[in-house]
Amino acid sequence: MNGAAGPGYDPYAFEPFAVTVDLAVFTVRGGALHVLLIRRGQEPYAGSWALPGGFVLPRESAEAAARRELAEETGLPEHIVAALHLEQLRTYSEPDRDPRMRVVSVAFTALVPDLPEPAAEGGGDAAQARWLPLGEAPDLAFDHAVILADARERVRSKLEYTCLATAFCPPEFTLGELLAVYETVWDTVLDRPNFRRKVLTTPGFVEAVPGAARLTGGRGKPAALYRAGPATALHPPLLRPEGPTR
Repeated sequence: MNGAAGPGYDPYAFEPFAVTVDLAVFTVRGGALHVLLIRRGQEPYAGSWALPGGFVLPRESAEAAARRELAEETGLPEHIVAALHLEQLRTYSEPDRDPRMRVVSVAFTALVPDLPEPAAEGGGDAAQARWLPLGEAPDLAFDHAVILADARERVRSKLEYTCLATAFCPPEFTLGELLAVYETVWDTVLDRPNFRRKVLTTPGFVEAVPGAARLTGGRGKPAALYRAGPATALHPPLLRPEGPTR
């Protein structure tokens, strides 16, 4: 049929609906997990905080729309947005999730090292964009609180069996900085010697930067620097401690 819909197909027999993208973008700064939020400048939910996102254009993929909306609404430089590793989280399709019309959203999550504050004034339908501590996040528009909770749990879980934690770090980092990522995301305290042993004995997790070191405060000697290695999975996994968080 050469891609044709075929005889008898009536596209108007189905009620149209819109497709949007939403992004849960996390970073670690000041010892706390932060999420990138925008304050909506238009109805519905004008003045409320929400995840960055927007409508997918007719000739656009969901991932392309996610990067475009993130750049437009936050003012983050395009080269940074283009380099982000976006992971598709899931699809949210409850019929009444958007008061405007039937809207299905494809949600993405991303982990980034500490970045500058986004532009003071957002673009598109965003009046403002800010990094906010996850524990201080306000009530969110639409079903974005559900998306944010799902994204956080996805990140917490993936740190157990992948090398994703290095995405929160700068290109060169100390093992103390990597430890801080795990403790911040998991909201717990890890045993430092065991953590160091696990990282250094996992092939391809990190690679030492020859001759490089960084002063980390105190009276100790400068700490060795590492970069992310080629591995993507942890064997065996680095499991979250059971019991109460810190």
